[in-house]
Amino acid sequence: MTFNIKNDRNLTMLVDFYELTMANGYLDNEVGNKTVYFDMFFRRIPDGGGYCIMSGVEQMIEYITNLKFFEEDIEYLRAQNMFSEEFLDYLKNFKFSCDIWAVPEGTPVFPGEPLVIVKGPAIQAQFIETMILLTINHQTLIATKASRICTAAKDKPVIELGSRRAQGYDGAIYGARAAIIGGCTATACTLSAEVFNIPAVGTMAHSWVQLYDTEYDAFKAWAKTYPENCILLVDTYNVLKSGIPNAIKVFNEVLKPLNIRPKGVRIDSGDITYLSKKVRKMLDDAGYEDVKITISNSLDEYIIKSVLDNGAKIDSFGVGERLITARSEPVFGGVYKLVAVENEGKIIPKIKISENAEKITNPGFKQVYRIFDKNSHKAIADLIALGDEIVDENKSLTIFNPVYTWKRKKLHRFYVKPLLSPIFVKGELVYENPSTLEIRDYCKEQLATLWPEVRRLENPHTYYVDLSKKLWNLKESMLTEFADTLDNEE
Repeated sequence: MTFNIKNDRNLTMLVDFYELTMANGYLDNEVGNKTVYFDMFFRRIPDGGGYCIMSGVEQMIEYITNLKFFEEDIEYLRAQNMFSEEFLDYLKNFKFSCDIWAVPEGTPVFPGEPLVIVKGPAIQAQFIETMILLTINHQTLIATKASRICTAAKDKPVIELGSRRAQGYDGAIYGARAAIIGGCTATACTLSAEVFNIPAVGTMAHSWVQLYDTEYDAFKAWAKTYPENCILLVDTYNVLKSGIPNAIKVFNEVLKPLNIRPKGVRIDSGDITYLSKKVRKMLDDAGYEDVKITISNSLDEYIIKSVLDNGAKIDSFGVGERLITARSEPVFGGVYKLVAVENEGKIIPKIKISENAEKITNPGFKQVYRIFDKNSHKAIADLIALGDEIVDENKSLTIFNPVYTWKRKKLHRFYVKPLLSPIFVKGELVYENPSTLEIRDYCKEQLATLWPEVRRLENPHTYYVDLSKKLWNLKESMLTEFADTLDNEE
């Protein structure tokens, strides 16, 4: 099923108001068609992690391919008494014509490197800032959190259960998609499962158990209705004294005569480690060694790691609010910065300078290369280079920390892969979106190219993102030139 966000609503006007006031000003000052370059990137990994997972490109594409201003939009803007009729006329006949490059979804990404590059008329490139940041920031945040949780689960299935605690409808729908990309096996969000063709799961709530006169009656009714997929929620009253004994009784009386094996039990409260050990023994003693134990209840990567390290007998996890909201750090700080303009076909680099070194931008039109070791095929570092640079794999390459430049490494046996792929060329879509499950598989493959030290949850090894010598020299010369200008003014 193809899902288009424009089916039910027009999101063209989902922009910060200043995108429109600047666009009007660009047109008024005859710079609206000036070709500019913007980079979308982030500065810091949430939760002190070692990597992030790129996500949200499909929704960015949907937004851009459906850009259209309706008459009611034009009338609303006219009523603000801030926009010229020439500008409103421009919006009526709006046609997107930018070039866009992006890192494919599911790719591990790191601070400082462009995730999306936009080249095109200033009006258009500026206008799409809000939605690029909104879609990439949100889904990259959730995919990253999901990846951390799945890493902690040590390849045991993780199910996304967060819709009821998500930040609104879109948070639930697109958050579930991003969670799958990050490694989750299924979602409880039925709409997301339908739209993105991902597995949906769901069993019973405590209300099902409470509705019947006894827990046994509730379990028996469920087993009769769903004999082939019988998973029972066993913590409504008492897991060990009531829930598991009644579950085993129903397994014996309802499923065994049908020669059907029960699928599992779920525990949603209590001491997870203690209960899972006791439940595992009770099930094994009753001849149900193959029955799976699923745990839910406000889980995150730290709790999952802790219970598994303490020997919990858990087969799968259901994770809700702390995944769908990235509760521990619910903001992904992606930014969108002008890095170059064109003048008579020549690219003129631009730089934003700040007293905070991390906020100084990397100027110019760029490409990002991932450097792999030829022997291990593990990723060594990422190299941000200017767009006209070619990395020669037949020559040695010296990479260096862009801040602590004396930290250098000379590479000999390596190969590189460019990370940024063309998405739009002159406004025309040239990219085919993979399915969500294909992106998840790709993500798993790409994560395997990172050293375990980079992937670990706590105190991960820093993965280096270096500047090419040419880009570093350009940046330094621009900073020096600016400092000299200030000195001369004094």
